[in-house]
Amino acid sequence: MKDLKQIARRIFLTALAGVELDRLLPPKVCREGSTLRIGPHQQKLDGFGEIRIIAFGKAAAPMARAVADLLLPDYRASGVVVAPAAAPVPAGFRLLTAGHPIPNQGSLDAARAVEEFLAGAPASALVMFLISGGGSALLERPIISSISLAELQAWNALLVGCGATIEEINVLRKHLSAVKGGRLAWLGRGPTQWTLLVSDVPEGRTSTIASGPTLPDPSTVADCYRIAERYRLLERMPGTIRKLFTEKQLEETPKPGDAAFKQSRHFVLASSRDLAHSAHRAAEAAGFCTDVDNGCDDWPLEKAADYLWERFGECRKLCGGRPVGLVSTGELTCPVTGPGVGGRNQAFVLRMLERIADRSIAVLSAGSDGVDGNSPAAGAVADGTSLGQARALGLDPAAYFARSDSHSFFRALGETIETGPTGNNLRDLRLILSA
Repeated sequence: MKDLKQIARRIFLTALAGVELDRLLPPKVCREGSTLRIGPHQQKLDGFGEIRIIAFGKAAAPMARAVADLLLPDYRASGVVVAPAAAPVPAGFRLLTAGHPIPNQGSLDAARAVEEFLAGAPASALVMFLISGGGSALLERPIISSISLAELQAWNALLVGCGATIEEINVLRKHLSAVKGGRLAWLGRGPTQWTLLVSDVPEGRTSTIASGPTLPDPSTVADCYRIAERYRLLERMPGTIRKLFTEKQLEETPKPGDAAFKQSRHFVLASSRDLAHSAHRAAEAAGFCTDVDNGCDDWPLEKAADYLWERFGECRKLCGGRPVGLVSTGELTCPVTGPGVGGRNQAFVLRMLERIADRSIAVLSAGSDGVDGNSPAAGAVADGTSLGQARALGLDPAAYFARSDSHSFFRALGETIETGPTGNNLRDLRLILSA
């Protein structure tokens, strides 16, 4: 139990391996002859004239491969896959790459391609949407054509750095987009629609995944105006978007009961709950008395740090001197306050340094997608020696935190976690371990 940092890294990597989609999806999506089973639901495929697949998000390519392979050799599908980077896709599918976390021209081109693909689907078709986290940026078309790409990019940069929760950010995105908040389902109305989802949002917030392009939207324009006021966004908005807010010109999205969803069903295939279970199993196998607490999901970072530290102390008392592991998944809000390089995961570990100093405790926080903020790392891991090493190098944790430069801090210590993009996105994993 001496090298807790290395043990924490192994638990993280083991947890990631446990939620790889080629391992997670087969028990949840399977085919028996002409019957496709998704969880408890089953559907005969023979009645459909053709099958079209539209996949977008960080897990788009592996999801498309898994579903296309499932259909073969009896059924063939055509498809469009929108991903953040080049990846293998099924034969006959079209791959498009687009921007994340900020939309780019590729995002606009992808939306146009998906709209054209939908428009060509006959009423007898089955359209399968395979949606995962990151889809909000990868597939985009502004609700009004006068919003330029530069304004769209500035708007998204403002949203991801303002400290709002992912749900609040996506409420705003939905009402500024022609393909979010159920509008993509409306564009593709007619054929039967199934949406298969890999969730990167809090449990039960399904309509928030990728800004809910194919699901009814429970949020309203009134919510948008309140969120903009809460985070003082109005004066920082690009001009065309600011006008929509100041003149109250936002339009409502399709709601539950809309005709767009008459032949629509959706299924959540994986979420942060799967990541938590995988990490729990890995920590227990490594010899830790382990508990899972996701109660701080979507909390401000500092409040979550206080909460998890207190919970960790409670676990140590209950485990009676055994090595202890606390697992937490979900995301934290962390406003960008400076020009540095980093993200919420590395910032969380930075904030925990003084608590663990000179103790046999390690803290890890990393994104299951392999990306943390604007850094090349997934996250960071530190132990009781990290603060002393930082001070010996003249590094001030508070100064690095203030300028949102957590990656530079941990890179200097050799404590970053770098996996590269994982092709999955089940939110973040935090570990606190004690020997």
